[in-house]
Amino acid sequence: MADRVLVRCPVCRREHSYTAPVYPCGCGAPIALPLLSSAAAIQVRHRTWDGSWISVRCPKCGRVDEWPQPELGCGCGTTLRVPVARGRTGVAAPSPSADRPPAEPPLPEPAPAVPASASRVPVPRPAFRPVTIRTAHDAKLAAGQYLRWLGFDGIRVAERTPTSGVDVRGPSVIAHVDPSTSPVGVRDVETLWLNGLNDSAVAVCFALAGYVRDARARADELRLPLFVLDLTGTPRAVNQAAEQLIRTPR
Repeated sequence: MADRVLVRCPVCRREHSYTAPVYPCGCGAPIALPLLSSAAAIQVRHRTWDGSWISVRCPKCGRVDEWPQPELGCGCGTTLRVPVARGRTGVAAPSPSADRPPAEPPLPEPAPAVPASASRVPVPRPAFRPVTIRTAHDAKLAAGQYLRWLGFDGIRVAERTPTSGVDVRGPSVIAHVDPSTSPVGVRDVETLWLNGLNDSAVAVCFALAGYVRDARARADELRLPLFVLDLTGTPRAVNQAAEQLIRTPR
């Protein structure tokens, strides 16, 4: 059963009731992270792979998987990390590879081909020319270049990410670009989708570090295209909606 603890923000001293997330093991057993209620929450200032993931052993099958560290957002704007009891059953010691991102889940099966009766025949695109990513702004430029390559016109790239989270915008498309070393969460996916509805535009998400499983599942429900950028600036589709976006002629 998932632990529930009181978490006090070290900045504004506000208390929050927090329940540990439960993750599904590959064998089907639920895995709840054991929280350390006696320790104070930690303010997250800088993210690293080592600090964002934790190794947990399934008590049923013994399999060890990497899962996101439990975090919550305070109303004052502080992100809090809730300590996990590493000595309790199920939590493995940090592995030497903890500073590397977890393996990506297998890609979904390709969507069915466009029916032959479609009236428009897509024009073959030229080879995509990526933008090498060295800075956060380079990641936005790479996403904008890719959307132009897909056929979207009037693409504009924001110098700074606005409060809406929309980094790239065109008359019929918007995109959020996450250049951080932490996977994109559910909140970012849902916010982007709502912005797309509000603007009557296609919403697309790009990330360097991928997506948490819940975010991928939510994006599949919302049919929101997800892409992962490598450091060469080349996007890779990670869900069926992204594959469909690539195949749709414009």
